[in-house]
Amino acid sequence: MFLFVVFLIQETLISRINFPIDGFSLYLATLMVLLSLEDRSGSIVFGFIGGLIMDLSIAADTPFGQWALILTLVGYLFSLNKESIGDFTQSPLVFVTFISLASAFALVVYLIIGALLGQNTGALSHLISIVFANSLWTFFLTPLFLPLIIKTRTALLSNRERI
Repeated sequence: MFLFVVFLIQETLISRINFPIDGFSLYLATLMVLLSLEDRSGSIVFGFIGGLIMDLSIAADTPFGQWALILTLVGYLFSLNKESIGDFTQSPLVFVTFISLASAFALVVYLIIGALLGQNTGALSHLISIVFANSLWTFFLTPLFLPLIIKTRTALLSNRERI
């Protein structure tokens, strides 16, 4: 439910803002934060569910399931490296850098899979500017909403998961 609310905020508010250079995805940054904080199986499940929700975007002119595949892969990579990611969450600056690089990685994988599926994605310089701008905006804006995401995630945990 939390991811769907963030998705609605992304689609109704954030996507309407004209950022310098290119856009910012609050949803992708939020999902990367959640993937990094979840346990091994949770990161894969959240990646899949988050990808399915992202496939519902009106602006997405991609095959249904492409984002689900990409974010499940990212969740799997997060689950493989869970011990290393735990080290990143200790320092806020390193954690925000990690989140911005993870969102850039997800976008690059999206572009690669899109090219394999034969999608016309545009000029390479424009694609590089989109990935760079999203990483830059993620780096600068994630510290503003990171405490809210962590508090909301903690509030939504069941009693068993809190132990």
